[in-house]
Amino acid sequence: MFTKKGWKYWLKGLISAVVGGMANSVAVSAIAPETFNFQEGFNKLLLVCVVSGIISAANYLKESPVPD
Repeated sequence: MFTKKGWKYWLKGLISAVVGGMANSVAVSAIAPETFNFQEGFNKLLLVCVVSGIISAANYLKESPVPD
């Protein structure tokens, strides 16, 4: 049984995983700047950020499932 404090730490961990995954995906713009940039390729860069955030969240949930 998780306490309120336990839920707080779990939620912070989940948010941290998502933000970290999204931030790491910005490195794609350094690898392929002609495709993933902040002008014409912004939609592609945004898609990579979202997918990376989802993958990071899934990995976090795998290691720290939703508390009861």
